[in-house]
Amino acid sequence: MYAASGVLAVCTERGTSIVPANRVAWTPAGFTHYHRAHGDTDMRIVFLPPSLARLVPEHPVVFLASNLAREVLLALTGPRNYDDALVYSRSARLRLLRVLVDELREAHEQPLHLPEPRDDRLRAVARLLYENPADNASLAELGKTIGASTRTLSRLFRDELGMTFYEWRTQLRVHHALVLLADGHDTTRTAYACGWANPSSFITAFTDIIGTTPGRYRTGRETTIPARLKSMIRDVE
Repeated sequence: MYAASGVLAVCTERGTSIVPANRVAWTPAGFTHYHRAHGDTDMRIVFLPPSLARLVPEHPVVFLASNLAREVLLALTGPRNYDDALVYSRSARLRLLRVLVDELREAHEQPLHLPEPRDDRLRAVARLLYENPADNASLAELGKTIGASTRTLSRLFRDELGMTFYEWRTQLRVHHALVLLADGHDTTRTAYACGWANPSSFITAFTDIIGTTPGRYRTGRETTIPARLKSMIRDVE
């Protein structure tokens, strides 16, 4: 699943992957999932045959789309005006899919997956923060609200989710920020709505996870696509 523009949220039993523009979400067979689009989203979906699917991870993951992967995805799914869509033979499509898989195997996994808690105490904490991502309560304060100790909650976050509470909350806030940016909110408004004390700290956290500033992401200046890559797609056939 690819967002040529906008933001997608892909949800499985393991958690939610946020998929901003120019990222690719891979969901293996057997994972029940659903997705939501935020903002003006151009969603593209490509299915891999088993022979190629086994070459990519066995768990849901988000990749940064390389320039070549992006052009292959657009070529395989066609333009929005489907009357002008290119028609590839079965063998040509398979070659394009092989190129796509090769690109994904070289890509780094993006830290855009927010694991879903299973323990009831973690679920209670998560529910509070889902409802109000700007809540700056400490883990101790949240623990008092739900009736669990800080030590217990810290251990559960580490053992069950593989991250600290603060890492998980930052991830949640960046997810929320991507949705707000897709809906047209500016950087300053988004920073405060997601719980950052000032825009500078938001920009730093956002850039660490997404790889570009909120302003550049919002205006679509994150990536430039060399025109020569578009002609490479034709050569595959």
